[in-house]
Amino acid sequence: MTVTTDGLETRLYEAGVRQRTQGGTPVRELLESLTLDQRRRAALWIHRNLCHGGADRADDWAVPWLSEQRLGWTAAEAGTLLRRLVGADALVDPGQLLRQFGALARLPLAAAKEAGGYDRRLLRAARQVSLSAWGGQDEGSENFAMRARLDALIGPEPSDDTGLPPVLLDDEDEFGPRMRTDHPKLLAGPGVAAFLEHCVAQGQVRATKRWRRQARALLAGTERGEETVRALLDGMGDQREHRVAASAWVSGSTWPGIASEGNTRLVRGLLWAAADIGADWVVPAVGAVALNSGTGTGGSGGYCRNGKMATTAVAVLGDFGGTQGEQAVDWLGRLQRTIRNRTVLKGITAALQAVAERGGITPSMLRERAVPSVGLDARGIREQALGDYTAVLSVTASGTPALSFRGPQGQVLKSAPKAVREEYGEQLTDIRAALKQLRTLMPVERARLEEHLMAGTRWAAGDWERYYIDHPVTGTLTRALIWEASADEGGQWVAGLPERTAGGCALAGVDGTAVPVTDRAVLRLWHPVRADAEEIRTWHEELTDRELRQPFKQGFREVYPLTPAEEETRTHSDRFAGHVLRYNQAKALLVERGWAGNHLGYFSDGYAAEMVRELPRAGELTLSEGEFWRARFHVELVEQESDGGLASLCSTDRLCFERRRGARGPWEPAELAAVPPLVLTEAMRDADLFVTVASIGADPGWRDSGEERAHDGYWERWAFGELTESARIRRQSLARLLPRTRIAERVELTDRFLRVRGELHTYKIHLGSGSILREPDDAFLRIAVDRSGAGGERLFLPFEEDGGLLSLILSTAFALADDARITDRTITAQLRRDA
Repeated sequence: MTVTTDGLETRLYEAGVRQRTQGGTPVRELLESLTLDQRRRAALWIHRNLCHGGADRADDWAVPWLSEQRLGWTAAEAGTLLRRLVGADALVDPGQLLRQFGALARLPLAAAKEAGGYDRRLLRAARQVSLSAWGGQDEGSENFAMRARLDALIGPEPSDDTGLPPVLLDDEDEFGPRMRTDHPKLLAGPGVAAFLEHCVAQGQVRATKRWRRQARALLAGTERGEETVRALLDGMGDQREHRVAASAWVSGSTWPGIASEGNTRLVRGLLWAAADIGADWVVPAVGAVALNSGTGTGGSGGYCRNGKMATTAVAVLGDFGGTQGEQAVDWLGRLQRTIRNRTVLKGITAALQAVAERGGITPSMLRERAVPSVGLDARGIREQALGDYTAVLSVTASGTPALSFRGPQGQVLKSAPKAVREEYGEQLTDIRAALKQLRTLMPVERARLEEHLMAGTRWAAGDWERYYIDHPVTGTLTRALIWEASADEGGQWVAGLPERTAGGCALAGVDGTAVPVTDRAVLRLWHPVRADAEEIRTWHEELTDRELRQPFKQGFREVYPLTPAEEETRTHSDRFAGHVLRYNQAKALLVERGWAGNHLGYFSDGYAAEMVRELPRAGELTLSEGEFWRARFHVELVEQESDGGLASLCSTDRLCFERRRGARGPWEPAELAAVPPLVLTEAMRDADLFVTVASIGADPGWRDSGEERAHDGYWERWAFGELTESARIRRQSLARLLPRTRIAERVELTDRFLRVRGELHTYKIHLGSGSILREPDDAFLRIAVDRSGAGGERLFLPFEEDGGLLSLILSTAFALADDARITDRTITAQLRRDA
């Protein structure tokens, strides 16, 4: 009897029901009666049921039988079956894939072999699935047999000397081919293929004890095994970002990244294999992989290059103990300051907590104990004799690492002389590596100290001296900061700059007295939010008189008490609302200061966003036991026809705060009056920074740039309006600096402007934006000057954290005070216009 195609699936279903309830072989009889095309269609339907987990005994019998038939499969049909095998079909049960991989693989492999012209990427993806399948992986198992058939279909890679299967270090990215080219002999060594096979089967964040035990055994049986792990991890650590092939079922698609799915699995396995190697190179190699994979695509942002790899590398760092654990903490701290992906950051916090708990201390204590000395002595200097010359590695007064060379006559050279390069190349490489390490370490330490400032962290005197004042690296920063000491557990505090005396450490106050730091004292960083106006003023004078450049703005730090308007709104602040910012610049600043949130853009959820920052940063410190705070800053897209689909401007809205009691408690809105002054001030300070630097009002060329004119009113208000707190601090600094300059008689500070009397005109420089007006008609001038100028006069600037505005205003003032000598035609044309 011939059966038509109409209702075939129904007939197959009914035959299966009869076979289950009445016995006999109605499914076989139906299949044998079908035409070739009908059998192919029946095979697709039965295989789909089996993948979906709804198979019965009839299906179990039918698939192997159909797999042995030549059914005239096409490449498209083979592709449909293979996509099911790699989980690309939404109807496929992932658990069924793992439980029944061998049975599910028979039909797709038979179809692919018969059809030819199949997609090898799908076959490679299927091979990776086979490595995670249940039921054993040893020779003789069904999974092993299916993998052998897959290898035969995939075929050897052309011109490859490694002997590895194509799915190991595949060619779906740049990493696989590069490693095969760079290390052919290493990868062709005995046992390497079996070890890498085991690594590529590790697809989870954490490896099981059984997996690690087997990895150690395979590595021990691999010739040059540790060298292989190191070479591949180093290769991923410096792998450049490029377009990587997307999942096998998204044919032809690519995305920015550093590794394909298969090579990601391989590296995740290598990372856990490295966790059981005790060599010195291991932690830096794992850290480099974490940093590269966790960095945002394009070099910044929260969408990292390879999230799966980054989370695994972070978990491995958190697994180290002993000396390796100390190295790992240093790397975790660096990653916490660099990576912006929230999932990876949570992993870093958990890793630090795990390492700290193993040592019985807090994560903060752990971090301070793990800071390396990089070979520096107590002065922050490392000297190394190189023949007649001496290499001097040091940290300057501004906290910048420097390398110089001292000659036999005491002369200082900025670069290594020829004799040193030729005769002491290895030693020179080592000290340059130390310089590189210092350049990475110093900004991390600077940021860590600033977090402590904001958190009000307290230290026992012994820990403070050992880990902060006397530390060869951290001490170069802490000795320029103002500290407070209390001998009565916080009842009374005395502030001063740290110094060494014959009897130990002391704090030198502005009154010239030095208060000894006793063994029972507790110490914290001084913050102006806890000081009165007179104390703040005296520290401003002291730092300026000493010409002491601090590692971050501490003495001149802004303070933001609540305004009457904020006391009235109670739940939010509009102090920095209504500003128009350049979005990319503002976003970069937000990310740098630890704020996270969605991107703005012309898509459904891109017209508004909330930027959130925990204060202090998540996982660092808490202001009081069990209490956590965060700020929320609302921003909105400013739509412009000229954007071309990409956000260029955003506007600011309210700033509000939330509190959480306990690590797992809910975040709850908090009234401004309840927010700790440190948290309130630091959040406000960030918002002030974003507005000061990124506002279109800070761009003197905005009105001449051809941009849309809708924001000219805002530009005028910001460029010449009321001063923010950061601008008021700038005004106070100028009040101390200007009397020491040669233009002192030609300048005058008003409430919002620095007024400069030149030979041709009198000018007003706005202290918040740096914009310039010419009297008497307040004509706007667009003048670009050398910010390093100050008319050739050496002038100490106590801070430059606000985009260099203090330097810009001073340089502009010196230039305009001597306006008759300006020769730049773009400037003279504006100066000589009729007033």
